[in-house]
Amino acid sequence: MRTRHAPDLVELIGEAAFVRLAEAFGGTRLYIPSKLDPDHEIVEAVGKDAAILLVERLAPDVIKVPLAREIRARHYRARNWSNARIARALQITESGVEKLFRRVPDDAKSSPQLDMFR
Repeated sequence: MRTRHAPDLVELIGEAAFVRLAEAFGGTRLYIPSKLDPDHEIVEAVGKDAAILLVERLAPDVIKVPLAREIRARHYRARNWSNARIARALQITESGVEKLFRRVPDDAKSSPQLDMFR
């Protein structure tokens, strides 16, 4: 079983597909089979292209899919979601959302490294 870090998965399948992966399977172990049918739950969650990348790089194995709340929150914020909507998507309070955004230092908020999460 591999513990995959969020940045590794973002780099592999792209931010949007990673967010969908975390939404569907975050906090769980996920078996990546060597072959996926078009109606497989992974294909339905992340799309065909991202699913193929997961299979090519990780199959056959079990990965721990992170919840990735900070990455998801930044992804949603970049799409102009309100804190209330983000809180519902992450299943946390609005105060929790505010804390997530406060954790990012002011100088890092404009960092080019964060652009990969947008």
